[in-house]
Amino acid sequence: MAQREPELITFGCRLNAYESEVMRSHARSQGLENAIIINTCSVTNEAERQARQAIRRARKEHPNAMIIVTGCSAQQNPDIYAQMAEVDRVLGNHEKMQVESFSPLLSTKILLSDIMQVRETATHLVSGFENHVRAFIEIQNGCDHRCTFCSIPFGRGPNRSVPIAEIVRQIKHLVAQGCKEVVFTGVDITGYGADLPGKPTLAQMIKRTLSQVPEIERLRLSSLDPVEIDQDLITLFGKDTRLMPHVHLSLQAGDNMILKRMKRRHLRKDAIDICKQLRAARQDIVFGADLIAGFPTESDEMFKNTLDIIEECDISYLHVFPYSARRGTPAARMPQVPKEIIKMRASLLREVGKKRLQQFLQTQLHRSLNVLVERNFRGHTDHFASVQLEGSQLDDNWIGSIIPAKIIGVTPNKLKAIPHV
Repeated sequence: MAQREPELITFGCRLNAYESEVMRSHARSQGLENAIIINTCSVTNEAERQARQAIRRARKEHPNAMIIVTGCSAQQNPDIYAQMAEVDRVLGNHEKMQVESFSPLLSTKILLSDIMQVRETATHLVSGFENHVRAFIEIQNGCDHRCTFCSIPFGRGPNRSVPIAEIVRQIKHLVAQGCKEVVFTGVDITGYGADLPGKPTLAQMIKRTLSQVPEIERLRLSSLDPVEIDQDLITLFGKDTRLMPHVHLSLQAGDNMILKRMKRRHLRKDAIDICKQLRAARQDIVFGADLIAGFPTESDEMFKNTLDIIEECDISYLHVFPYSARRGTPAARMPQVPKEIIKMRASLLREVGKKRLQQFLQTQLHRSLNVLVERNFRGHTDHFASVQLEGSQLDDNWIGSIIPAKIIGVTPNKLKAIPHV
């Protein structure tokens, strides 16, 4: 019987996507075959339900495979996964980045350490990403904040940053492999550098990186905490066009009382002011945001404030989370909003998100934009709008390149374009 390459099933954030590629490399180097590695997420109950479902499906479809479960949910609930008959090995978030954890000779079922004691972030060179022409780089891991709804710090540990020289080394390596776009990812990337000598800020690190790797064509940032976006970062968006004009904010809500009960460090006005400052620095900047629907004690009026801030900040990309009580968090002990209301509010936010995205895409019609071409002639603009290239002159050599294209149409969630190369 032919041996299967290690298969990765990834849930959750971009950091998980990066770490899955590291695990793929580790598994290969250890000669681990016929393995399915499931990288879990613990942001919501639904994410954990989907992970368990994927484990059962994987065992049913591949009865002889080794099934390894890791990620934030496995870090926080190792026994739940170890007790599943389908699971052969459970790895903590620290252990999953260690190559020896993927030895086929290991007999230990659970490999997991106290993530709160981890003080270093392991760095790994990833030559390429399966099915991606963009590459993610982990610049930071962990979080020192304690939002009342979030269990992620207990899955990821304390804030710890990758030294600037190592980030530069990784980007140079990726560029040499033909990479055109790098995405900086982490758990709290605006917390970058607080643990490093000299305490370099995120903006200082980006500035040095762009200076030392002038050949990188696109640099994109994952989710930013509004309160930690400083003037240096705002200025940098206005000065260097390689820093993509797409800012995704960890907003969560638009009501001051809810933000306080979430233990967020920004208020409504702070978010609105940051968006105004960023747009003043770069007129074409586009915003995305994470929003939670139905946080405990949220009234109709409070929810309306969240709806209103979407318009006030001119947000085009919405990532909506129905509130999900996480065991052990302070929010789980607060008066809960009925599930049917949470579901209704999440649905309404998603509908608003669809309309906002459509409005933004319409503004791109008939424009000539640069598109990073990915598989099947799909791609993304500088503003992260999804594009499908059409026409009779499509060339496979364009895949992995940035080409100019004219926008000729708009569908519900993407642009249609014809290349003019």
